[in-house]
Amino acid sequence: MRVVIVGAGYTGTQLAKYLINEKHDVSIIEASEDRARSVSNRLDCMVINDRGNNIKALRDTGISEANALVCVTGSDEMNMVICGIAASLCTEEGKLIKIAKVRNEDYIHLNSDNGKKVLDIDYFIHPGIEVARSIIKAIEHGVIGAVLSFSDTPYELGAIDISAGSGLDGISLFDYRKLVKYESLVTLVERGDDVILPSGSTVLKSGDHVHILADTDNLPEIYKLAGDNQKPINKIGIAGGGKIGSLIAEGLLNTDSIINQDDKNINQPKKSIILSAFSRIFKNKNRHVVIIEQDSALCRELAVRFPSALILNEDISDESFVNEEGLDNLDCLIAANVNEELNIITSIFMKSRGIPRTIALVTGSGHAAMARHLGVDVVIPIQHVMVDSILTKLMGSGIKEVRSLGDGNVELIEIEIGSNAPVIDKPISTFKLSAGGLVLLVSREGESFIPKGDYVFKEGDRIVLIARFGSQAEIEKYFNTDK
Repeated sequence: MRVVIVGAGYTGTQLAKYLINEKHDVSIIEASEDRARSVSNRLDCMVINDRGNNIKALRDTGISEANALVCVTGSDEMNMVICGIAASLCTEEGKLIKIAKVRNEDYIHLNSDNGKKVLDIDYFIHPGIEVARSIIKAIEHGVIGAVLSFSDTPYELGAIDISAGSGLDGISLFDYRKLVKYESLVTLVERGDDVILPSGSTVLKSGDHVHILADTDNLPEIYKLAGDNQKPINKIGIAGGGKIGSLIAEGLLNTDSIINQDDKNINQPKKSIILSAFSRIFKNKNRHVVIIEQDSALCRELAVRFPSALILNEDISDESFVNEEGLDNLDCLIAANVNEELNIITSIFMKSRGIPRTIALVTGSGHAAMARHLGVDVVIPIQHVMVDSILTKLMGSGIKEVRSLGDGNVELIEIEIGSNAPVIDKPISTFKLSAGGLVLLVSREGESFIPKGDYVFKEGDRIVLIARFGSQAEIEKYFNTDK
């Protein structure tokens, strides 16, 4: 696949790095000379130092023959205009997938309200909306760790830390199967700096961060075995009422919000089984939201926008304010400031004050790993969320969804088995990736199940698998995914 990326910031660079490692042909256009030089030295791809709306620069990337254009500059309007220009330069209608990053949700509303493409753009990616969805999903599941929902199935993939002395501390996965009577699967174990794709002989230890696939109704019982006593999240604090903080509040308080819509209801025509299950999010109607924001003018705007929320014009880092307002009675605090270090410190401090659950927004994976080791319950790396969302929309008709797990070196991938795929009518034992991988879940003719040793691949099966980063070429070979 030939991909043109406009904008070499963190998102554009990480996206390019992934695609290059997967042997795709990547070209980058970057307006900043220093940034273009830096990216050119780090990545093995064409880098053009120019503005993305320069027609010559677009032509030099081979845009007329490209399969996808991803515009992730800092300007919504620039991203949209570039997509419109590129559409006019393409020789084959419908061949070029056009993706634009925007921060103005009005553009997304425009697409969803009239069902027409704006400037022939196929997909809008809104950082705040993507992050807000991830946070709301985590809250619905008790803020115990990242949770991936499978909306067409009763299964979810949850993550939790193993507590010392808990029922899962010190047992092998052979014994896990005897202890846990429900159908479930330990899919990944993060232990310090190691990321383990486990086997039956793997022994779980206290401090391990494990990802477990199970029925939604059974996950809480498994969490209890891991040492977690889950309680409802009713009173939620949001530290930071800026763009992302207000979107989170909107998603929590307004069931009709675009935050609570699946991508298929906005601008994603292809159905996927790894979607945010927002139809289940508002089972608890008794939630109370408190927003703590230092900017008084912004507080007035928030008060008008969210009349049912308590708006506090205070500094979350002021210890006397925390004491006076009794914030330690919150069930969860979401640290959503633009300063990621402040988010981590705030989360840790508020946990020390008795708040049972905290969520922190960070930029990338480096601070994410640090925050989790320091005790933050859920860490949302904004850029990873963005890259995952873009990759999902770039994949062909066979690969439906891509999600990063662990430190980003392991991926959760949803695939529909294509016609004439080598695995058709063969047992699951034929699936062996060189770097390791595991089929977690199968959906076939409306039924979903965790595959056993006697499972045989069939054309049209929708499967979810976990694999090491860089395994895409092998996966395409096995399942004949159509790029």
